[in-house]
Amino acid sequence: MRLHPVLARHAERLVHVQHHPAAEAVVEPWPDWIDESVRAVFAREGADVLWGHQAEALRAVGDGRDVVIATGTASGKSLVYQAAGLQALRDGRGGSGLSGARRPTVLYLAPTKALAFDQLRRLPTDVEGLHPATVDGDNSREQRAWARDRANWVLANPDILHRTILPAHDRWARLLSGLRLVVVDECHHYRGVFGAHVALILRRLRRICEHYGASPTFVLSSATVAEPEASAERLLGSPVTAVTDDVSPHAARTVAFWQPPLLPSRDGVEVRRSAGREACELLTDLVVDRTRTLVFVRSRRGAEQLALGARRRLEEIDPALPDRVATYRGGYLPEERRDLEARLRSGDLLGLASTNALELGIDVAGLDAVVTVGFPGTRAALWQQWGRAGRAGSESVGIMIARDDPLDAYLVHHPEAVLGAPVEATVFDPENPYVLGPHLAAAAQELPLTEADFARFGERAAEGVAALEHAGMLRRRAAGWFWTRRERAADLADIRSTGGHPVQIVEADTGRLVGTVDAGSADAEVHEGAVYVHRGEDHVVEGYDPEHGTAVVRRAEVHHGTSARTSSAVTIVQERRSMDWGPARIAVGDVDVVSQVVGYQIRDRDTGRIIGEEPLDLPERNLPTTAVWWTLDTDVATELLDPERLPGAAHAAEHAAIGILPLLATCDRWDIGGLSTAHHPDTGRLTVFVHDGHPGGAGFAARGFEQMARWLRMTRDAIADCGCRDGCPSCVVSPKCGNGNHPLDKAGAVALLEAVLAGAPT
Repeated sequence: MRLHPVLARHAERLVHVQHHPAAEAVVEPWPDWIDESVRAVFAREGADVLWGHQAEALRAVGDGRDVVIATGTASGKSLVYQAAGLQALRDGRGGSGLSGARRPTVLYLAPTKALAFDQLRRLPTDVEGLHPATVDGDNSREQRAWARDRANWVLANPDILHRTILPAHDRWARLLSGLRLVVVDECHHYRGVFGAHVALILRRLRRICEHYGASPTFVLSSATVAEPEASAERLLGSPVTAVTDDVSPHAARTVAFWQPPLLPSRDGVEVRRSAGREACELLTDLVVDRTRTLVFVRSRRGAEQLALGARRRLEEIDPALPDRVATYRGGYLPEERRDLEARLRSGDLLGLASTNALELGIDVAGLDAVVTVGFPGTRAALWQQWGRAGRAGSESVGIMIARDDPLDAYLVHHPEAVLGAPVEATVFDPENPYVLGPHLAAAAQELPLTEADFARFGERAAEGVAALEHAGMLRRRAAGWFWTRRERAADLADIRSTGGHPVQIVEADTGRLVGTVDAGSADAEVHEGAVYVHRGEDHVVEGYDPEHGTAVVRRAEVHHGTSARTSSAVTIVQERRSMDWGPARIAVGDVDVVSQVVGYQIRDRDTGRIIGEEPLDLPERNLPTTAVWWTLDTDVATELLDPERLPGAAHAAEHAAIGILPLLATCDRWDIGGLSTAHHPDTGRLTVFVHDGHPGGAGFAARGFEQMARWLRMTRDAIADCGCRDGCPSCVVSPKCGNGNHPLDKAGAVALLEAVLAGAPT
């Protein structure tokens, strides 16, 4: 196996390398129901015959079955729904006898605006009668009116469907009454609370279509969804046929796991070299080598800093190269995103540092390498990111650089946990009352709710309607339950679970809108004194108004970063399920989490040292959610460890457990939180909580309860196998700890976990 020359120069960093050989295609003829004129459209692109899974999926669509296509990246999934959609439009032309309101239409749904725009660009442009248009938050009023009145292929996202199309369905009746095909692309993205919202939006869509006499076929698509049939059926609420046998041709790919070296001990704490700094040097080398590279970074700030660092290095090597490296992330203005996407496709950009905004199926054919800085939270996301390269058929490279983090450290030494395992199950709960209630209200405003609708919305629908009626939001009449308020019911549901409207970041000197940040993370990211990075430029927050959703910033050259400190408390509201493991007890249930950003630390960017700390006075935030927890009998705990060590041992076990849970559920550590204490007032014992970070829960904690024995064994192994002495970011030190990672007791955590697992099922 021959390594890419840049990787070969860094061979000492590579813990594991695996080569995936190229594969030949299995082909089949087009099914008879697709007309010759439609086949000709794809024949012009070289698709005279189909790959076997494309033919299988089209046969199912031709039979009127809902289908989920779960085959690899670049396996031609888009051809299936494009061909089915074009055939539907062709069937409605000429002497079909259909009125204008019932002419066939197609609705394509993507989780991001960028993906919908990319799909519009990839639709054939020379098809008679095809009138496509995107409908999203970037449209002008005139563009949206044209799409509503004229387009027969609408590309949108669940947000627009929820807030614009369904509430005003009478204005969109032409589109909805003619719907033949609904495409749900990248369906693995619909997980957690977002997935629950989208599942209910799709139920509302089906209900409105039936009102207008339409019965569309649904085609779902994903390169990385586990249990595709079950996941798709939970999303749609109806049976789905799964197509999973990928027989498309595949170019060769090399994947590598990269671990930064240990640095000399600093202040008694062992750390590894920053994954971001390693990625910066690697991106520089790849750009100099003219290897077209996409680097995925977890945060907006990290993406900005990585691109800025690479440009500075390239200035010293070749003055023509710095302008060929850029950043892509959420919060950019629409015209900025479009320009970057065009430059990436054209080859003008050689290096791009991106958040997961480019993870989904945007066509960036021609990329040679993808570098992922830190495990992205799920195996599905990692394969999705690596799949961005090699889409033109050329050999590609996928690299994961491990951060100093328990999960990353576990994976580089256990690569089979990624390379030899299926992707995670997609976890979401459409019957979460905090999600279900707003959608029942929205459905009632769209059309009166009847008891016949309850089965569509799940077992808790009747309970939800009763609660809304008791609150005075719904009123029952002969035709069903009606919405009683003046405001729009759709506004009750925040489907991205950001906690409210985005906070606007405004430049102090000019009043220019610099960007936005989700309301749920604004307290930690744009508090007064925070350093905010936008397109490589540092800004310091001079004022933050959480009530009105604004942050005022001023450009500044600084050499430090900031990180928020929080305090939190957990109250058990109701225990739903529990098990006794000898002296230990595990449980899952409803909790209230009260948190508050109480201050921030100032860290030197070069050394990572804390150089200052400032207090903040921000409001408390209350989160009713779901948690999983374990407790240990007090006598057993104090026999194991001295009482003064128990808080640090429980704290270390909590951190490591949060770091490992993403291997068992479709979440990352930023989707969940935790709390530990040597004595909790609700249990009277040593207790460790891990909770979902969304109102009502997202299904992650419940998944942890189901996998508790396996989860805690992996947690124990991750701590025990780490080579550090007293604890480090690779095992028990957390980047999101609100207590500054104090106290922590690595050896004590192993002892506690051993005691809990002693009574666990094998």
